[in-house]
Amino acid sequence: MDRIPELTTLCYIERDGCYLMMHRVKKENDINKDKYIGVGGHFLYGESPDECLKREAAEETGLTLVSYRARGIVTFCYGEDTVEYMHLYTAEIAPDAEPGECDEGTLEWIDKDRVAELPIWEGDKIFFRLLQEERDWFSLKLVYDLTDELTQVQLDGEIFFE
Repeated sequence: MDRIPELTTLCYIERDGCYLMMHRVKKENDINKDKYIGVGGHFLYGESPDECLKREAAEETGLTLVSYRARGIVTFCYGEDTVEYMHLYTAEIAPDAEPGECDEGTLEWIDKDRVAELPIWEGDKIFFRLLQEERDWFSLKLVYDLTDELTQVQLDGEIFFE
């Protein structure tokens, strides 16, 4: 049986050396439960990555992005059943804008230097490093087993480790 991968966006809104991150504590049966992630979500049928990005950011934060930049694609594989192609972005909002309430988690401004200390996916530490290096574009494949252990990483088609 052929499986269809999930198509998503993931965005890190930046301001004053911080990322706006969501602590995923509100949804049941959430693969990201108790982890910190950016904002984003699944494509609606016919949406482009940019349309999905803007819609999801508005739905989850109440904010309008004033600028954004595509940073890469992350292929996220979890166990035998989950493959997700995440279009990764960074973005900015108006200087005086503040996020609203989110029904999926708690939104918090986190200093970029502290992100790696949070409960995040191990592979997220890799793409945060690539973002900090101001890499123009990258393709990152992260393979996890069902215990959340990162078992393989490919960067731009080359095996980083397995």
